[in-house]
Amino acid sequence: MAVRQDVFTAELPVGERLVIQKNRIRGYHRRGPRVSVVTGIHGDELEGQYVAYELARQLEARLENLHGIVDIYPAINPLGINSVQRRMPDFDIDLDRTFPGSEEGNLAEALAAAVVEDIKGSDVCVDVHSSGIFMREMPQVRLNVEFAKTLLPIAPLLNVNFVWLRETTTEGKSSLAYALNEAGTPCLVVESGVGLRVTEDYGSRLTEGILRLLAYYHGWEGGYVSALPPHVARDEDVSVVYSEVAGVFLPRAQHASVVEAGALIGIVVDPTTGKVETEVHAPTSGLLFTLREYPVVAPGSLLARILRGVSR
Repeated sequence: MAVRQDVFTAELPVGERLVIQKNRIRGYHRRGPRVSVVTGIHGDELEGQYVAYELARQLEARLENLHGIVDIYPAINPLGINSVQRRMPDFDIDLDRTFPGSEEGNLAEALAAAVVEDIKGSDVCVDVHSSGIFMREMPQVRLNVEFAKTLLPIAPLLNVNFVWLRETTTEGKSSLAYALNEAGTPCLVVESGVGLRVTEDYGSRLTEGILRLLAYYHGWEGGYVSALPPHVARDEDVSVVYSEVAGVFLPRAQHASVVEAGALIGIVVDPTTGKVETEVHAPTSGLLFTLREYPVVAPGSLLARILRGVSR
């Protein structure tokens, strides 16, 4: 049975009200794990909206196979989603740089504190992100190396293409995932797709991965689809390609393909002169897991990321 519950409420100007809700789905079998799925921290990341829909649909259709509780938080930043903004509007705050928050802080900090408090105690949490409007990403789990001992054994269950172990940054320490992991609640961050879009194939694969994760915790008996084991990478395994000139970037390699060193990834053209300003070639062989989606670039703009040493 699904029940909507308020996680945080606040009065806004002009008589409006901010409400953050979760959809609590409880199986017929009351005893079991509690798994939380979070989406919508960034208002321009909508891939998680499909996951929230598809996961709820499948669970509701087969409640007899669910043990315990699945909490789905479909929109942590509804103001950003409704106004098509990445950050929390009016406050101009990146919500994922606000955790663990503070009950005594501003609206964003109080919201963050309420979300952390509500999720804490879950057996595991999946925080679903997509890229922004600039880049397209293959499905991947990103996790801080300091939590790798806990998270690395379960990250492959999510049906992603690879797991990226990243060094902890100052910004990363202000994320929801870091706050939860530090508090003892395992949290996996998934990145896939592109901003302001829904990639149903990626979302369906991740939904099956969440069911697989739920089954691992003995919470699901309804079956799931398993993907091949993902690659595991560290920062030094990733080659990053930046633009050297300004112009319009036109891809010439297919996203999610394996490229050879020297292969043409794309070109940067000047629309005012009709000339090709530069050709962009792969610096190494590997998996082209990030490719620029937004075409306008300046010197230093990110164009691509390649996972070295991958041949499939």
